[in-house]
This record gives sequence, C-alpha cells and structure tokens, in this order.
Amino acid sequence: MAVTNTELFERAPIPRACAQLIIPTVIGSLVTVTYSMADTFFVGALNSDVQSAAVSVAAPALLALNAVNNLFGVGGSSVMSRALGRGEPETVRQSASFGFYGAVFSGLLLSLLSALFLTPLMRVLGATDASLEATAAYLRWAVCLGATPTILNVVLGYLVRSEGAALHASLGTMSGCLLNIALDPVFIMPWGLNMGAAGAGCATFLSNCVACGYFFVLLRLRRDRTYIKLHPRYFRPKGYIVRGVFAVGVPAAIQNLLNVTGQAVLNNFIKGYGEAAMAALGIAHKIQMVPVQVALGASQGVMPLVGYAYANGNKKRFRGAISFLCRIMVPMMAAVAAVCWLWPQVFVSWFHKNPEVIAYGSLFLRGFAAAMPFVVLDFLAVGVFQSVGMGGQALVFALLRKIVLEIPAIVVLGTVFHAQGIAYAGAVAECVLAAAGMWMLRRILRRFPQCGAGEGAAA
Repeated sequence: MAVTNTELFERAPIPRACAQLIIPTVIGSLVTVTYSMADTFFVGALNSDVQSAAVSVAAPALLALNAVNNLFGVGGSSVMSRALGRGEPETVRQSASFGFYGAVFSGLLLSLLSALFLTPLMRVLGATDASLEATAAYLRWAVCLGATPTILNVVLGYLVRSEGAALHASLGTMSGCLLNIALDPVFIMPWGLNMGAAGAGCATFLSNCVACGYFFVLLRLRRDRTYIKLHPRYFRPKGYIVRGVFAVGVPAAIQNLLNVTGQAVLNNFIKGYGEAAMAALGIAHKIQMVPVQVALGASQGVMPLVGYAYANGNKKRFRGAISFLCRIMVPMMAAVAAVCWLWPQVFVSWFHKNPEVIAYGSLFLRGFAAAMPFVVLDFLAVGVFQSVGMGGQALVFALLRKIVLEIPAIVVLGTVFHAQGIAYAGAVAECVLAAAGMWMLRRILRRFPQCGAGEGAAA
C-alpha cells in the first residue's frame, strides 16, 4: 500500500516540493483568518463598542483551544512525518490514532470546564461589566459547545498534512471557514437572526462541525491509501508513541498557553483605556492575522518535508527547504509591514467607523507591523524544532518569547509610554527571538549528520 508521496518528499525539486506543500496550507490559513475577520467585520457593523469588545475579550479563550491542537496535532504529525521518513508504518498509524482520540477527549473536557467556570474565565480574560453578557453569549457557542469540533478540525488537518496531502488538509479547513463567512451575517446582523456576538459564536460552532464532517468523509474514501485510522481498535498507543507525541506536543501546548497568558495581560492593560481601545485592539489583531497566518501557513506547510528529510538524513533537502522559505517569505512580510505602517487607518476603518477606535487601532496596527518581518523567522525556528522532535528547544523559545521578553515588555513599556509602548512590545520581543532562532537553526545544521543518524537508530 503506497500511502506516502516519496517523489514529493525525496526527489522533487525543492521549490516544487515546497510550493506543493505550502500553497494549499497558506490558502487554507488565509481562508481561516478571513472567517475570523468576518466575525469582527459583521460585529463591528453593529457599531457597538460592547459587542466588538466581547469578541476581542473572548479571543484568548479560542486561542487556548490551540493548546490542544498543538499537543495532539503538532505532536502527532511530527511523529508521523519522522516515522514516514524512517519507513515505520505502524508508528504512523498509532500516532495518528492517539492524536485523534486525545483531541476528542480533551475537547469534551474543556467544554465541561468552560461551562462550569464561565464567569471566572471571562473576568480573567479582561471582560468588563459592560461586555460580560455579550462575551458569555459568544463563548457559550464557540467554546462551551464548540471546543471539540474546533480542536478536531485542526488536529485532523495536521494529521492529513503530515502524509503530504496538504491540499486535502486545506480543503477540509476551508469548507468550514467558507460556511462560517456565509453564516456570519445571517446570525449577527439585525436583518437576520440579530444575535450579535452570540451569532458569531454560533456560526463558528456550526462551521467547525461541517469541517470535521469533511475529514471523516475524506478518511473513509481514502481508507486504503492512508495510515490515519479512526476506528477505536487502532487506539492502542505504545509508550514510545505517547512519549514521542508529548515530547513535541507538550512544549507546543505550553507555548500556546503562554500566548493566551500574553493576550490576557495585554487585554487587562488595554481595558483601562475603555471599550473603544479594546475594540481597536481586536480589530488590529484581526488585520495583523492576515500576514501572520500566511507566515504560519508557510512554515507549517513545509514542516512535513523538513521532518521527513531530517529523519531520512538528507541534509541538502533539509537546508534547502528552510532556505527557500526564508527567501520567499521575509521580503513579502517586509512589504506587507510597510503597507500597514503607512496606511493603518484605512484598514481599521473597514471594520469600525468610530474615530476613537480608528485612532487606537492605527496605533496598535503600526506596532504589530513592526514585528512582521521577524515573525517569519520565529515561526520557522519553532516549526523546525517541532518537526525534528526537539520539543525542549521549542519550549525554551516559547518561554523566552512570553515570560522573558513580551510580557515584561508590555508591563514596562506600557507603564512608561502608555498605549504606544504596549503597541510596540511585541516587536521588541520578536526582533530578539528572530536572532535567537537563527542561531539555534545554525546549531542544528552543524550537528545534522549526528542528529539524523541518531534519530533513525533510536527508532
């Protein structure tokens, strides 16, 4: 049974192999961020600072779900890609099954906990008395009911992509996103169901259910051409599978939880400036997410090739994939950053007409833009650590980003320079991280022959 694309992973020219993996992943990421922006756009069209602030406040809770995505999606796909490179089909099968059922059980647990502790959760995230009701309405749909399909949709995409089927992974994600974009105005706007922020959460829940359905149908149709098996009889994870998934997935999950912590700290600093500033922060984040998701999609897309080449001991393809991504993405992100820096008010005004929101949003967007060229290098470094099984390095990088750099920068710069300092805290952190990431990647390349051989032997 030939389930792996050995031509793609081993012999195709690097630009073509990278393009085949990256382009569908980037398109899927863009559609994902488009549906996220649709929430902000249609809620913003209500011209209610409270409704817009609710979506901003709830954002870290949705981001927290990515911790489980990273645990079982990033961890499972890393083990799968390296096992494919070493020619170990049973390891691929068991790691995929462990990733799937781990995502299901974790999603159900998070749904229960969020429902039981919804009010304390909202207070921690920075909800004010004014935005509490709207935030709760959004979270009940998007998290209390939607945690499992939201997590499972992303994890299945990771598992499918690890076998080289980047197009199918992206189509699955896009199927839900496009439905979400179509449902948003119907559920949110006064001429539809007039649910406001709650409608955005409901549309997110339904669309993720549809995306999961796509993956179930896909895996059923491809059952003879994939190692991803969802039947419970395949859920017999051995110790080395669990250790392999957790070695990469736990640091990736911690990294995401640190991102949530950083966002919550940011929300709590910004809420002192009022509902308009909170709404502006959410809008600037959504605009920033377009180029950032392109960078993230590109780095995620190329990782199956990087992990396969590493396990296969092919230093030329390993180095070539990383170099290709840098040459394409860094100039692109620099150009996008320049546009956002020069005309931030144009983009912010698409989502809200309040002059105060536009002023704050322009300030935040300029600060976020300053970080964009460095974000590519940071994503690339973390992606390489995860794909080759270096979970410890990925964790160190995450701790450096949030605990050592970004959160202290928010506190110090916010205290000294107020809102302007808060806007540029992330750029300070990303610049330092980019230098650290490139240094760590050079170390991996220098010791590559020993690493690649050791990994294969250990298996």
